[in-house]
Amino acid sequence: EVLARIPIEGQKTRDITGGLPRVAELFEARSPKDKGVLAESTGTISFGKETKGKVRLQITDPEGKVWEELVPKEKNILVHEGQVVNKGESVVDGPADPQDILRLLGSEELARYIVDEVQDVYRLQGVKINDKHIEVIVRQMLRRVVVEAAGDSSYINGEQVERSEMLNTNDALRAEGKIPATYTNLLLGITKASLSTDSFISAASFQETTRVLTEAAIMGKRDELRGLKENVIVGRLIPAGTGMAYHEARKVREQMDDAERRAIADAEAAELAGESDTATAGDISESGLND
Repeated sequence: EVLARIPIEGQKTRDITGGLPRVAELFEARSPKDKGVLAESTGTISFGKETKGKVRLQITDPEGKVWEELVPKEKNILVHEGQVVNKGESVVDGPADPQDILRLLGSEELARYIVDEVQDVYRLQGVKINDKHIEVIVRQMLRRVVVEAAGDSSYINGEQVERSEMLNTNDALRAEGKIPATYTNLLLGITKASLSTDSFISAASFQETTRVLTEAAIMGKRDELRGLKENVIVGRLIPAGTGMAYHEARKVREQMDDAERRAIADAEAAELAGESDTATAGDISESGLND
């Protein structure tokens, strides 16, 4: 019988070959093989009757609801009888499942967890990376949400939508006094995130080209060319930096009617003609001086 257990965390001696699979696991949002257990709610720890070599771990919340988990005896339980734990707190040793963190603690806590875990791998090798580089990737992994209740929006329950689009739609619905849509956060691995982009040109350039193009053709998709990759692929300036001026001017031109476009074209042609006339006069005067 175990009277007391003193957890001794072994020194993590991993080289970069052992660390890079961990980075891939985090960025692909995979569930760890030997994952730990997080508290599903805030409450008090108790242990029930053991069954088939497993410990019955229970958490009773202030309202009296009981959540329980059967934990194998060989696992290291981090809590004791009567201890009060918070929602999302680790109760069984092991790497946390990113999906559990997202469900229990939210997207901000998950982003912080992924950044810290990736940094741990690189710090082990003495590699210094600024957090912002990892945060850019995490932002792409968390950019989509799943519609739970459509409200007065045009979405369908279960549909995946860009987070920014959802927020803009809900703001517009609230301004009109309508019911906004409710949604849950979604975590996608970097491969799935790349393939789930609104631009089928960008997705097709990455993986599963045949499937992406076939699906786009069947659904009659239209690519608005709003991202960087798709603009590079078709040979246009990217909508960033000095390229922004080109795209802003193009948007203005698209909103004009035919008469306005013709007027601008005539003005540009007249300006070019004036410049060429000036250049010709200059050439004539120079030739006269030379003579």
